[in-house]
Amino acid sequence: MRDTHGGHPEGDTAPARPSDRREQTRTALLTAAERLWAERGIHGASLDDIAAAAGLTKGAVYSNFTGKTDLLLALMERFTSDPTRTDVCDELRAAEKDGDATGRSSSRHEPDERARQLALLLVEFWLYGMRDYAAGWRIADWYAERRARLASQLDPDDAIAPHERATLTLALDFGLAFQHLLDPARVPADLYKTGKNLMQGRPN
Repeated sequence: MRDTHGGHPEGDTAPARPSDRREQTRTALLTAAERLWAERGIHGASLDDIAAAAGLTKGAVYSNFTGKTDLLLALMERFTSDPTRTDVCDELRAAEKDGDATGRSSSRHEPDERARQLALLLVEFWLYGMRDYAAGWRIADWYAERRARLASQLDPDDAIAPHERATLTLALDFGLAFQHLLDPARVPADLYKTGKNLMQGRPN
């Protein structure tokens, strides 16, 4: 029987609000872009491909993002703002907290597919920014924000300014992560602990 008070019949679910549907659409597109760009590269997966992978139309992409660069930047922002997401360097940081008596990281921290996917995405972001000037300076701002956040967490050091140490630490993060994921046997994860201690002036 119809509810004469304007509500929904018992057992019915209220329809999703437009804002909820929009957020669900954006999330589906970002998730599809993350997977396809890691698998094929940013230039190897079109907006049509991303829309299809998300079960949506290309129009849904343009109703949420102005284009590929806007979608890319939204994906980068999701990595930055969501504390529950795994960072590509987490596997290396775990070596510092979970080493055995020899200082080696435990076997449960071997790099998994998630870490590899994130590493591939970071390379794609960097390459896209190098090839596209308009996107490049915005991606550079994203890296600058990460450096500034890290610098604010570092203790003062008379030998080198915090922002310089942050820059070198990020270089260590990304460079060592990429080498480790490509060649874990010859670039062990616990090198991150050694490098971090050197950067912070601590004895190994």
